Amino acid sequence: PNASGKSWDNPGKSFPDLTGIHYLAFLPNMAFLKSAIRSSSRTRSEIVKAMAHPTRLLVMEALMEGELCVNDLTELAGCDVTTLSKHLSVMKRAGLLVCEKRGLQVFYQIACPCFAEFFRCIDLISSTRTQRIRCAC
Repeated sequence: PNASGKSWDNPGKSFPDLTGIHYLAFLPNMAFLKSAIRSSSRTRSEIVKAMAHPTRLLVMEALMEGELCVNDLTELAGCDVTTLSKHLSVMKRAGLLVCEKRGLQVFYQIACPCFAEFFRCIDLISSTRTQRIRCAC
């Protein structure tokens, strides 16, 4: 559709507004769209699950300041190396982290630098749960 909501192929035909709640009414008739939404929801869910642990969030926040080696992360998290390695493995598999081995040390960093914005949004939501939020991002 073009900016006026008309079809490019058939200018006389309007497309329904698929924003907001109206969008949901058309989902049963749009199998391809439902499939795409389900697929992206599953992918997003796996990424969010990979962060959904206090230790993993702590690691993400620490890595926002720059890369750290496993020893530093272990000390920061206050757990043993085996436990931290399992957390790092989950996060790496989800695509949240990248690592580089240098000698005997393994260094981790965040794969996507925009996680700071994501965390700012979460903080905004947690501080204004009963109000409508105006996001600055």
